[in-house]
Amino acid sequence: MQGSAVVRHLFYLLAPTTLLGIVLWGVYWPPAMWALALAVPLIGVGVHDVLQRKHSLLRNYPVIGHGRYLLEAFRPEIQQYFVESNTDGMPFSREARSVVYQRSKGVNDTVPFGTQRDVYRVGYEWIAHSLAPVTPPHIEPRVHVGGPACKQPYLSSHFNISAMSYGALSKTAVLALNEGARIGGFAQNTGEGGISPHHLHHGGDLIWQIGTGYFGCRAEDGGFDPDRFEKEAARPQVKMIEIKLSQGAKPGHGGILPAGKVTPEISAIRGVPMGKDVISPPAHRAFDTPRGLLRFVQRLRELSGGKPIGIKLCMGVQAEVVALVKAMHATGVAPDFITVDGGEGGTGAAPLEFTSSVGAPLRDGLLFVHNALVGAGLREEITVIASGKIASGFHIMRAIALGADICSSARGMMFALGCIQARRCHENTCPVGVATQDPKLYRGLDPTLKSERVARFHSGTIHAFLELIGAAGLKGPAEIRAHHIQRRTSATECRSLDEVYRFVEPCALLDGTAPAELQEMWQCASPDSFASERTRESGPDRARRYPTRNLRAVTG
Repeated sequence: MQGSAVVRHLFYLLAPTTLLGIVLWGVYWPPAMWALALAVPLIGVGVHDVLQRKHSLLRNYPVIGHGRYLLEAFRPEIQQYFVESNTDGMPFSREARSVVYQRSKGVNDTVPFGTQRDVYRVGYEWIAHSLAPVTPPHIEPRVHVGGPACKQPYLSSHFNISAMSYGALSKTAVLALNEGARIGGFAQNTGEGGISPHHLHHGGDLIWQIGTGYFGCRAEDGGFDPDRFEKEAARPQVKMIEIKLSQGAKPGHGGILPAGKVTPEISAIRGVPMGKDVISPPAHRAFDTPRGLLRFVQRLRELSGGKPIGIKLCMGVQAEVVALVKAMHATGVAPDFITVDGGEGGTGAAPLEFTSSVGAPLRDGLLFVHNALVGAGLREEITVIASGKIASGFHIMRAIALGADICSSARGMMFALGCIQARRCHENTCPVGVATQDPKLYRGLDPTLKSERVARFHSGTIHAFLELIGAAGLKGPAEIRAHHIQRRTSATECRSLDEVYRFVEPCALLDGTAPAELQEMWQCASPDSFASERTRESGPDRARRYPTRNLRAVTG
């Protein structure tokens, strides 16, 4: 309970007494009369509590029961500022947030007196530095995005702004992010809400995301409109185009924009009505098979004049990803990049079950996608982007060690804008104006000032990333491997990530030498269906192979 609840309960407790005090200001009353003036409003609140039926706590404990709601309303702030340590806060710890704040403000980001982390805890990770470190490059090497069929490849930073729509974010936040991207020479992902005037105002590089709602290229029936797409894709600011299959916050659900955030401007941009929640369909209408998806990729590449076309997914059923990779091998058509989102991601509204219990975490999904592409001999022509709780140079290096080429951050960039992790993104009451459409709140966010902070955060994080590369004795990001990251696996054992995880050899799926489970997925996968041979089984055949309880009730 937050925001309006706090105001309501404070009003119940304080407003009557305050009003009476103002009316009687300057009037001399004996103490008994003052006591009566204080008691009468409280008695009124008590009568209201006893008569109301909505809250049983207030009926049983009139007046004093409001104290419980007041404390509950302030609980997140009390927890964050007075209870949690620097390293145990969630989703992001105070330590993680502080380094973003410091870098974005351009102040000292060093820490004193050693690490606050338990370095003997299972799961602790670190970089294996070299006894022969090298001076890191002064200029960030760029990553080439674009396969053989791409006519307009993009040279990307290793660290970009992840997908956040105008609607989920305020106009001032979008303006600040885009100007920060222009200053720093990196890219901003539009999110599935389409390209708004605020994305275009400063001319920063854009990754245009197309979701299941096809906002920005939406036909009147809600499907894909190729003419609108071609017009939008021709914009010079659009450097890459991303087809969103699923996202880490709510994989398999579709995007959600609460009705309270749908302004007339957002309604016009998205082509949706006012006064209703904007809920994108779970699946795309333009395709329903791996081959169909690749045909859609090829079509968008042609309509865009050869710009890089990619897909975004959060790892779910592994066999479906294998089916997609098999379709790439069979057709010779492949996306220019694949963005892997982690199940731990999410900046907007999502049901609790989807946020906490659906989708593979980033590291697991990233490694699987990397292995599938390597095993099929396709890894060299497809760029892999990692997205999910990445906010430091170490996070970037670890993601690259597990198979990524590029990383992107959403919440890290929100912290650079001034986000305080109030976790009110879905209520339209963001206190710092980042995730709200309330003019009274977003006017407090100065786009000019915050754009400089976004650019500084990016620059400081890339600088730290390059310094880590030099400390490991490497000449550049292309030399990062899994053995450069160590992990404590028990109280007495540590292993490098290439010992913790299994990495597939090039073309292993084609020559039959891949791990047995992955090889079986490859054999069962079909380019014509996301469902593998095993998942297509039904009835008695599936029952014999995968026995279940109460089968009669399940099958009818």
